[in-house]
Amino acid sequence: MVLIWTQFGLKHKNLKCKVRVIHRNDDWIMGQARVVPEVHCLSIKDMGKDYYKTLGIQSGANEDEIKKAYRKMALKFHPDKNKEPNAEEKFKEIAEAYEVLSDPKKRTIYDQYGEEGLKAGGGGSTGGQGNTYHYTFHGDPHATFASFFGGSNPFDIFFGSGRTRGSSNGFGDHDMDIDLDGEDDPFNAFSRFGFSGINGFHHGGGGGGRRHHAEPIHGRRKVQDPPVVHELRVSLEEVFHGCTKRMKITRRRLNPDGKTLRAEDKILNIVIKRGWKEGTKITFPKEGDETPENIPADIAFILKDKGHPHFKRDGSNIVFTAKISLKEALCGCTVSIPTIDNRVIPLPCNDVIKPGTIKRLRGEGLPYPKSPSQRGDLIVEFQVRFPDRIPPQSREIIKQHLPVS
Repeated sequence: MVLIWTQFGLKHKNLKCKVRVIHRNDDWIMGQARVVPEVHCLSIKDMGKDYYKTLGIQSGANEDEIKKAYRKMALKFHPDKNKEPNAEEKFKEIAEAYEVLSDPKKRTIYDQYGEEGLKAGGGGSTGGQGNTYHYTFHGDPHATFASFFGGSNPFDIFFGSGRTRGSSNGFGDHDMDIDLDGEDDPFNAFSRFGFSGINGFHHGGGGGGRRHHAEPIHGRRKVQDPPVVHELRVSLEEVFHGCTKRMKITRRRLNPDGKTLRAEDKILNIVIKRGWKEGTKITFPKEGDETPENIPADIAFILKDKGHPHFKRDGSNIVFTAKISLKEALCGCTVSIPTIDNRVIPLPCNDVIKPGTIKRLRGEGLPYPKSPSQRGDLIVEFQVRFPDRIPPQSREIIKQHLPVS
């Protein structure tokens, strides 16, 4: 027996047809055949949206092909770059198609039951037990776009920090037209300049063959801005005793919507420990400006010594210049030496003090950074003041009493 299907017609999503049943012994020339009454065929469901067609790929496409197709289509139809009237709707359809086909579970259900079965949570009247998975697109294609590109503008690698920051559309104010036909890669045109890598994403290999991606562009993470460095001037007394500095900063912070920004003041408490050396760096992680595209920069402070009326610093030692007269240098004297903690130490000088003579007061300097209970030295450098003139009679006496050499 041979079955011939004729007169197809669609009614309420159920296909009805007439079936001609022809037995092998029937006479084909006479055209006679027995016609059975109209019967219902197996129910045929409307598959709904064709996600594969939306992304321009075959139903057997692998994961990389799906990602590549989404990258191409999303960049092409992004409404901030594509001004066609239907760009926004197309952009949304592309996002939904990618979310379904990039998820193995959603894709399996879609392939079996179509869009209606995926969203209704069942396979229809002929689906047996059907499935219990219900999918609903969240409706925000920009969220899908941001997630795919790591929450960052994919054009940052060309514009860097010079673009308008805080832009909600992810493209800033730059106008850049990219030909997506070059191997379906918006960055293909730049490979001829010999870039081996951009922002850590390596394109191409040796030999000049077809480029491959060591890491997909959508896997890129946010890049942290460079540290913001400030000088922090401290006095030697503050280094000696230790102190806490309070610095007020104003930075930009993201609002809960993840797009808009607000100005925010914050007080940073900088603890200066005893004996810290000039050049010590204090870092406050991620206290800089925050935008949708970046990781906030670290705020760093570098210690810098303030000028002092009496001392200068030499590591953990402090240096004091004692000015004495020629008479004191030759005849001896006692010099009063001030200390960093506001004491005065008498320093007897019984020997002849030559220019450049140095004496040390042990343990009167600054605390050692790693052992604050111990201190460096107070170094006394002598500066001998010579008279502008000597009376004639004094000159003769000096000649008589001073040795020739």
